[in-house]
Amino acid sequence: MSDRNVHNAGFTPSGITGGSLASSLMSQEARASGGGVPSGGPTSTLQEMGARGTTHSSGYTSSGISGGSRASDTMSKEATAHGGGVPRGGTTSTVQSI
Repeated sequence: MSDRNVHNAGFTPSGITGGSLASSLMSQEARASGGGVPSGGPTSTLQEMGARGTTHSSGYTSSGISGGSRASDTMSKEATAHGGGVPRGGTTSTVQSI
């Protein structure tokens, strides 16, 4: 994953870009959670990376999730919460796909 991909998706240092993939994801996530975007979800995770320019150290890589990284911790927590699998559309799968 690169900072460029995150920024191109609409997660930028100045916020989420209107009409972007980021704004669509934020809208879908807010509707699904009753009107707000939850902390630790795909939108907040990607926006944090976009604002800080920290994708290179997050553990989401083009060859998969790096062991011992923030990404692997997120994946583990998400899998535990969902009975052992990482759900499609969850934080891990969404962030990894971008």
